[in-house]
Amino acid sequence: MLTCDDIRSIALALPQAEEQPHFDSTSFRVKGKIFATLGDEPRATLKLDPEDQHNLAQAHPGVVEAVEGYWGRNGWTVVQCAAMDAQTLSGLMRMAWVNVAPKRLAKAFVQGA
Repeated sequence: MLTCDDIRSIALALPQAEEQPHFDSTSFRVKGKIFATLGDEPRATLKLDPEDQHNLAQAHPGVVEAVEGYWGRNGWTVVQCAAMDAQTLSGLMRMAWVNVAPKRLAKAFVQGA
């Protein structure tokens, strides 16, 4: 079972990732853009491509699901991290990071991975 500290470690392991407050929660950003937020349960909200979001929700019912409304239609996705292993969450976190990182930085990361 993943903890909030595990989620934080996974997010901050990504290139140029920074932790910053976001309203009443914690956000993780690359070059000022949010790619993930951290909830209390532990739960993460990730910025995924809407197609990836749909496919992942189908593959992980009850664990990965779109945020309701407008935000969800634009890729914001809730992940119940207590029901996920670190390797899977790390992959999802990388997807979210690549989705918002500047193209040159994302390309260098993907090619180096």
